[in-house]
Amino acid sequence: MSKARLVITAVLLEGRSQSQVAHDYGVSQSWISRLIARYTLDGDAAFEPRSRRPHTSPTRLPQPTIDLIIALRTELTGKGLDAGPHTIAWHLQHHHRLEVSIASISRHLHAAGLIEPSPHKRPKSSYIRFAAEQPNERWQADFTHWWLKRGNHAEILCWIDDHSRYAISVTAHTRITTPIVVDEFTKATQHHGIPYSTLTDNGMVFTTRLAGGRGGRNRFEHELRRLNIHQINSTPNHPTTCGKVERFHQTLKKWLTHHPRATTLTELQTQLDTFIDEYNHRRPHRSLPHNATPATIYNSRPKADPKPTQSRPSNPHRHPQPRPHRPRRPSRIDHPAPQRTPPPHRNRPHPPPNPRLNPRPRPQHHHHQRRHRRSTPRTHTRPHQGLPTHRRTQRPHTEKAPNLK
Repeated sequence: MSKARLVITAVLLEGRSQSQVAHDYGVSQSWISRLIARYTLDGDAAFEPRSRRPHTSPTRLPQPTIDLIIALRTELTGKGLDAGPHTIAWHLQHHHRLEVSIASISRHLHAAGLIEPSPHKRPKSSYIRFAAEQPNERWQADFTHWWLKRGNHAEILCWIDDHSRYAISVTAHTRITTPIVVDEFTKATQHHGIPYSTLTDNGMVFTTRLAGGRGGRNRFEHELRRLNIHQINSTPNHPTTCGKVERFHQTLKKWLTHHPRATTLTELQTQLDTFIDEYNHRRPHRSLPHNATPATIYNSRPKADPKPTQSRPSNPHRHPQPRPHRPRRPSRIDHPAPQRTPPPHRNRPHPPPNPRLNPRPRPQHHHHQRRHRRSTPRTHTRPHQGLPTHRRTQRPHTEKAPNLK
């Protein structure tokens, strides 16, 4: 039996006072008064727990706005685009002129059961974040794999701008080779200009620096050297260096998964062109200022130019430049340390000789001579005075006894 039912029974049936019941059951007398009034109006429903929700919520979002948030979530998810709270807030601001906080959107999505809890990941603050200062200052490149409808394998080569995340070129091929990389890079430079530098991994289609020195540079490296483009390669086993293009692959595959799978490379390229138009011009990017689109940031600032041309021989391996002359560092032999002049002496016309330069010959001690001698002679008489001092004592001379035989 609940405490509320015991209190009602004690007051109404037993006739006990409210103050006594409040003292016996450890409750306030005002609560007993409200409980009796509720029981008088509702009967047994007074014993059921009531909701603590406030009667009015002035700051609560209107129901049409909540329905619009859920509709945007469903629409963006169906298209294979990002549908998080930040993206929904951007669409509400730019397309519906509504200012809604990120926390409110996340709270309503959780209440509707549209957000799945994700596992804990490494905090973003632990990574070393870097980005180019200007468009065309650095282009990132990489390729990813994709399967067509009939089980055929395809590879997608992607070039993006490091500063604005603008998709420079996204093309589909049967297999990525170095000539394909050079051709697509040349087409991209004709439309968007020559970049200052490139950032790629250590794939053989981009570099041969980890091939053991066999074959020299590949065709792509020679093209970058011809255009005076600075080439940057990531450290092996560090994919986070090229994290921007890796994250672009995730967005691309998520969009392709929510669309009919292509049968041929031509259909796949058509889907890629549609995605690039949506990605560059209409999809907001969280890493950019004010969640702007990549095309807005890419076209709003001046482009970077490649480094100036430097005069160098046609074949640096065959005609190396002479090494500049470096003056030899002076040693202590060339410049000996100055000798300290000893102070003058009063009684000696010349300074005393240096024992290190002219050492005094030490007396050679024999094994039978004592090394330590007294400075003063002995004044007392030895107890064995008059005895021989040599080691072997001599017996006293005695006359020979006569032979009595």
